[in-house]
Amino acid sequence: MTLQKTYSATFAVLLLSYCTVAQSSWWEQGLELLKGTQTETPAETTTTATSSLSSEELSKAFKQALSQGSEAVVKQLSLKDGFNADKAIHIPLPDSLKKVQSLLGQVGMGNLMDDLELKLNRAAEAATPEAKDLFLKAIQGMTFADVQTIYNGPQDSATQYLKSKTSDDLKQKMRPIIENTLNSVGAVAAYDKVIDQYKSMPFVPDVKADLLNHVTEKGMDGMFLYLAKEEESIRKDPVKQTTELLKKVFGSN
Repeated sequence: MTLQKTYSATFAVLLLSYCTVAQSSWWEQGLELLKGTQTETPAETTTTATSSLSSEELSKAFKQALSQGSEAVVKQLSLKDGFNADKAIHIPLPDSLKKVQSLLGQVGMGNLMDDLELKLNRAAEAATPEAKDLFLKAIQGMTFADVQTIYNGPQDSATQYLKSKTSDDLKQKMRPIIENTLNSVGAVAAYDKVIDQYKSMPFVPDVKADLLNHVTEKGMDGMFLYLAKEEESIRKDPVKQTTELLKKVFGSN
């Protein structure tokens, strides 16, 4: 191989290496920085070829990104039709009412079931804002060890962390709001009307549905689904670097 070809090959390798680093996500950059702090205390400082950042700064930047993501999810799902118009998280009628829906549809009363289903989704939308403070509290309570574990974990590790820390409290906070909303939007009355019509039909079995638990569980499922999507996005998307600290820690160098 000639000297010119050797230089060309070397340059190509270096160029490829540079492009790979330049295109790496802020999450990957953060992971590399965190690896340098594995044996340090949060007060100590880590120095890399491109940055001089404390463990505290890394942890704070990570929390900022997750806080922004969780706030975006809560805002999105608490809007009118946040659940109802979203096929991914739209809350269907409970399985126990599927047969009722079918039978009433056959006699031209399917609109009763459609109305009830809409009201279930409205209740979830009304209760979603309760999640915001719980998510932010859990994020701010993360230790540096938690941050390291989440960084090294699977794509939804932060979401699973929030789920483990907030699910019980979230359920307790959402339930009374969902219950009140089910009453205020007429879901309970709509359900009673549906059941009355259904029971007036001959030879039908008794049917009961726990609307409160159904909406609470499905509402939480929808929130954590979108938290996982938001987490995946902030792992990859430099556009999510919306604060000076995030730009300092994870921005391009």
